[in-house]
Amino acid sequence: MSDISLSILAAAAAERDATALTLSDIVKIPSPSGGEEKVCRRIESLCHEARFDEVRVDGLGSVIARVGRGPRILAIDAHIDTVGVGDPSRWTLDPYSGLVKDGLVHGRGTADQKGGAAAMIGAGRILKSMGYDGEFSVVFTFTVLEEDCDGLCWLYLVEKEGVKPDFALSTEPTSLRLYRGHRGRMEMKAVVRGVSAHGSAPERGESAAYKASRAALAMERLNESLAADEFLGKGTVVVSKMDVHGPSQCAVPDQGELYLDRRLTWGETPEAALAEVRRAMGADVESVTMPRYEGRGWNGAVYSQDLAFPTWKIPADHPLVSAGSQAHVRLFECEPVIGKWTFSTNCVAICGQHGIPCIGFGPGDEDKAHAPNEYTRVDDLQAASAFYAMLPVVLGGRA
Repeated sequence: MSDISLSILAAAAAERDATALTLSDIVKIPSPSGGEEKVCRRIESLCHEARFDEVRVDGLGSVIARVGRGPRILAIDAHIDTVGVGDPSRWTLDPYSGLVKDGLVHGRGTADQKGGAAAMIGAGRILKSMGYDGEFSVVFTFTVLEEDCDGLCWLYLVEKEGVKPDFALSTEPTSLRLYRGHRGRMEMKAVVRGVSAHGSAPERGESAAYKASRAALAMERLNESLAADEFLGKGTVVVSKMDVHGPSQCAVPDQGELYLDRRLTWGETPEAALAEVRRAMGADVESVTMPRYEGRGWNGAVYSQDLAFPTWKIPADHPLVSAGSQAHVRLFECEPVIGKWTFSTNCVAICGQHGIPCIGFGPGDEDKAHAPNEYTRVDDLQAASAFYAMLPVVLGGRA
């Protein structure tokens, strides 16, 4: 093992407790999408305390912190908004306790994905302690609004702020595996129309409820027939919400709406997916469209996009995957497990839309995301901090 690998591992071990406490600290601050100001201000303060070379807040409210002054850019990303608690009775601890006990940090966002943010701050401290001056400027992005609209924050960074790194790494949970892609997704809205009539004589009307039901069952059949990719798996479609209503509870309903979650595998496009759904639902639907999202940052800034998020993957032999594998071997003396996410991440914009090569490596487990009793292992935080510090060294050819 090289001297630099030993130094990074030792520094990560020395930062272990501080990184766990950083995660505990930011988990105690609720941060729903659009309401991230307090946690952003705390992260901004933590980055200043760690002596990052630059710390700023972008126009949408994300915190951007840099270590190094190299001509090339490696971006390391964590979104710092979280979903809500859900049913509080399902939690055995206060969701915002941030309790550190028995090698775990507990609370909403520990896995998805403030654990990644805490490990990034730990990595920044490691890089500063070792006097990092390599080829890459390491830009740590603590981004907003991801849970509402994954990738919007990065569309803003690229399109409005002009931030376009050479490489990027997402710290979404991977159980310390190395990921190189995931399916894309899109949202659709289908509208059905009927003819109302008195509930005592339904034969006089045309029920939007029956039309919506037939359309929903058509999606069940369509889901079974969708294409698959050898690496990313098959596309899927599910009816995530359905509503019908009419003039009264004693009437045949004349209006209905179905909302669809469509996961896109390699080679599928939003346009083709819309056409597929229209064909499958047939005459029962009046229209099938893709909605548009408009997000408002905690600072009042507004940005919008269509609710389509491109599929992405990079080859197993891509230089970034190779660098990630080398960093893993040099730190942990074993090859990483290569995989993919089931869910969607900010990489839909970073790689899927803007073609910036991206990998994933994060503390915590994907199945803890959005679940009650969420937690992350302190061991994962330590390992991830070391990996994030090692990657720019390997990319710069200094390891």
